[in-house]
Amino acid sequence: GGPRRLLLISNSTLHGGGYLGHCQQHIQSFLGQKVKRVLFIPYALHDRDAYARTAREKFESLGYGLDSIHESCDPVDAIRKSEAIFIGGGNTFRLLKALYDNSLIHEIRKRVLEDGIPYMGSSAGTNVATISINTTNDMPIVYPPSLKALGLVPFNINPHYLDPDIKRTHMGETREERIRQYHEEPNTPPVLGLREGTMLIVEGDKATLQGVTGARLFLRGKKPTEHEPGTDFSFLLTDSNPLNP
Repeated sequence: GGPRRLLLISNSTLHGGGYLGHCQQHIQSFLGQKVKRVLFIPYALHDRDAYARTAREKFESLGYGLDSIHESCDPVDAIRKSEAIFIGGGNTFRLLKALYDNSLIHEIRKRVLEDGIPYMGSSAGTNVATISINTTNDMPIVYPPSLKALGLVPFNINPHYLDPDIKRTHMGETREERIRQYHEEPNTPPVLGLREGTMLIVEGDKATLQGVTGARLFLRGKKPTEHEPGTDFSFLLTDSNPLNP
């Protein structure tokens, strides 16, 4: 066992760079030298073979072997034997439904929260690490049995957080307005808006913002606040009433 270790990345590709290029040093320092193989979960995209090839190529270039769970005849057993888990981006509803369909919610929680194996997520993979997928940007193209997710942290994240563009004439809802609507519902947890190029690293009861852009924190009934890389977000982990799935 050991404390929970999470690397929650807003996006897998940053403008001008390759797949996971902007965060590869974070990945290497996060996984370290003990981990030899990473278990990849490609359920958020339809073409799982192609997705696994992309991820395998990247992780092998960083010195890690990669197994994709969709190639395993027993996904639950694959989780139980994994040294580290990486869930990639895509459609969050498709991803969460597949996690439920394959009975993996409880197994992943156990491996990460009880056994202390490293968990990496990007985009949709970051969404499902939180309490629920209520604050995803994705369309509900399929219907998971619940919006409750892995609950590895007691708050929600909005990956790819976008600031309003004052030059645009588009009058649709901003991301901030959508999150505020979420917080109009009772008992809704904090939402951390992670901009492109930003990630949250959780080591036990310590959470630190890293990357290049920054984040916006939304608390129910309060004005949103702006935070730079290096911010200590550990207080978000001490929620006295986490909504466990």
